[in-house]
Amino acid sequence: MGAKVEHQTFTVVENGTIVTPGGFSAGGLHCGLKKTSRNDIGAIRCDIPATAAAVYTTNVFQAAPLKVTRESLSNGRLQAVIVNSGNANACTGQQGEEDAYAMRAAAARELGVAEEDVAVASTGVIGELLKMDAVHSGIKALPEQLGKETNEAEQFSQAILTTDLVKKEACVSVVVGGKTVTIAGAAKGSGMIHPNMATMLAFMTSDAVIGAEALQRLLRQATNHTFNMITVDGDTSTNDMLVAMSSGYAGNEELTMDHPDWEAFAAGFTYVCQVLAKAIARDGEGATKLVEVEVTGAVSDESAQAIAKTVIGSSLVKSAMFGADANWGRIIAAVGRAGQPVNPDTVDIRLGDISVLAQSRPVVFDEEAALAYLQTDTVRIVVDLHHGEGNAVAWGCDLTYDYVRINAAYRT
Repeated sequence: MGAKVEHQTFTVVENGTIVTPGGFSAGGLHCGLKKTSRNDIGAIRCDIPATAAAVYTTNVFQAAPLKVTRESLSNGRLQAVIVNSGNANACTGQQGEEDAYAMRAAAARELGVAEEDVAVASTGVIGELLKMDAVHSGIKALPEQLGKETNEAEQFSQAILTTDLVKKEACVSVVVGGKTVTIAGAAKGSGMIHPNMATMLAFMTSDAVIGAEALQRLLRQATNHTFNMITVDGDTSTNDMLVAMSSGYAGNEELTMDHPDWEAFAAGFTYVCQVLAKAIARDGEGATKLVEVEVTGAVSDESAQAIAKTVIGSSLVKSAMFGADANWGRIIAAVGRAGQPVNPDTVDIRLGDISVLAQSRPVVFDEEAALAYLQTDTVRIVVDLHHGEGNAVAWGCDLTYDYVRINAAYRT
C-alpha cells in the first residue's frame, strides 16, 4: 500500500493509487487518438456495482460524455468509467452523442458490466469527431491491461493527461468504526481551468460503506473548498467532471453525517480533493510556481471565496508572480473589484511573511527579500480585511510566455 504519514484524523498513504481502495482495478493504453505515443484511453472498474456521485462543469456547452454519465448515474451507482484523452467529443452534435453512447456500450461489453453502470469521460480538442475505430480497438484491448497494482494505476493516470506535465494522485486512510477505510484520487488538468467545477477530469475511489446521497453531498462540499477554488486561465471547459465511486469493501458501518467518524472521513476525502486541486494549479500550462491566496477577515466565507478567486485569477497578479515583482497594488486592486464588502481603510497584505500593506497603507519592506521569496516555486499571498470572520484559500499559478506558446498551437 505504500508508506504512511500520520495526520490528525487520517493517514496519508504515500504512493497510494486509484486502485489502493479495495475492489478496484484500472489500466490504460495508446489506441491512436493522440499523435504521440502517450496513453489515450483508460478505465477504472469496480468488482461490484459501487455507490457513486459526480459533479460537472458549469459551462452551458456540455460535451456528449457528460450527458451519458448523468444518465448512468441517475441511480447513484457505477461499476466502471471509460475515459479517453486527445479528443473532447464536445460540440460534435448528434454523431458525438451517438459515439459517447457507443463508448459506454463497448466498455460495458468488454469489461463485463451493465451498460447503465458505465460512466464516460473525454478530454482534448473541441469540435472534432472521435476516431471510433481507434476507440473500439482500445476498449477491446483494455481488459488485459486492467489490474490492481501500481503499474496499472500508472497507466490509467497517464491515459487521462493532455497538456499536463505530470500525473496527479493522492491517497489516504481513515479509521471508521474500527475499520480502515481508504480514499484515493487521480486527476488531469493543466489548461482551461477556472473555478465552478474547476475544469478537469478527476476520479475518486473509496472502499467505504456509504450511501449515494451522503457521498454526493460530501463531494459537493469538498469540491466547493478545493476544485472550485483553483484557476489557471479563467476559462471553464465543456467537458470536465469529478466522479467518485465507493465499493463498500472496508465493511464499516454505513457512513452518514451523524456517524461519529463522519468528520474524520470527510477530512480525508477533502484532503485528497485538495491535493489533486493544488497539483492541477501547480501544473498549469507554462507555470513556474504555485500561487496560494488566503483571505481572512471577510464578512463571510462566501465573500472570502469570491475575493480569493478574483485575486488568484487576475492576469496582472499572475504576471507579477511570474516576474517576481512585489507589486501589491495589483493585489489590492483585485480585492477592490471582487464585488464584495471591504473596508478600504483596514486591509493588510503579506507576501509570505513579508508585510507590504498595513491598514491599507504601504509598508517599507526589503525588496531583495521579497524578490527572493517570489522566485521560489510556491508563493503565498495573505489578505486580511479586518471586516468579519470569513476566510478562504484559493490556488493558481503564474502567467508565463509558455502559456501563450502552448495554447497558440494547441491543435497542432
